[in-house]
Amino acid sequence: MDLLGEWRDALRDAGATAPAEQREGAGRQLLSRWREPSRRYHDEEHLRVVLTHVRELGQLATDLAAVRLAAWFHDAVYAARPGADEQASADLAVEVLSELGVPSPRVRSVARLVALTAGHDPASGDADGEVLCDADLAILGADPGRYARYAAAVREEYREVPDAMFRAGRAAVLRRLSAAPSLYRTEPARLRWDQSARRNLADELARLDGA
Repeated sequence: MDLLGEWRDALRDAGATAPAEQREGAGRQLLSRWREPSRRYHDEEHLRVVLTHVRELGQLATDLAAVRLAAWFHDAVYAARPGADEQASADLAVEVLSELGVPSPRVRSVARLVALTAGHDPASGDADGEVLCDADLAILGADPGRYARYAAAVREEYREVPDAMFRAGRAAVLRRLSAAPSLYRTEPARLRWDQSARRNLADELARLDGA
C-alpha cells in the first residue's frame, strides 16, 4: 500500500483546498508520528492494516473520506495514555485538516470518529463509527500466533507499567470487550472475526489471571 497515495486520495475526496506541497508535507509529518521508535503495535503497520479494513468495509460508510482520514489520525498521538491519546489525536486532526482546507463539517466528523476509538462504542446507526471501530479492532480476530504477537507488543508499549498493574488494567479492558453482545458492529466483521476474537480474548484473560 502506498500510504502517501492513500493520504492524497483521502484529502482530495474530503475536499481539501491547500496546495499539494502543503498536503504532502502534512502526510509526511503524520507518517513520522506512526514511525516513532517507542511504538510496538500502534505503528505504521497498524495504520496500513486499519486502512485496508476500512477499504474492505467502506461500502457501509456514509462518509468514507471522513473514515479514511480518521484512520490516519486515530493513533497519531500515542503515549500509552488511554482516553487522553484519543482526544489529543482528535485535536490534532482538527488542527491539521483545518489548515489543509478540509470543510469544517467534515473536520468535525473526523474528530468525532477519532475520539470514538477511545471506547469503540459507536451509537446504533453510526455507520462511519462502526466501520472505523471494526477496522481498528480487527486484530482481536487474528489467528492465535498473530494475536499473541499483538498482545506482546502492547505490553512493550506499557513497559514502564509494573506487571501487576498492567495485568489488572489489561484484564479490565478485555472483560469489557468480552461483555459486549457483539465485538463488531458491521455484519461482515462479525462474520469474519467475532468468534475467533472471543477465543483470543478468553485465552489472554486466562493467561493474565494465571500469571
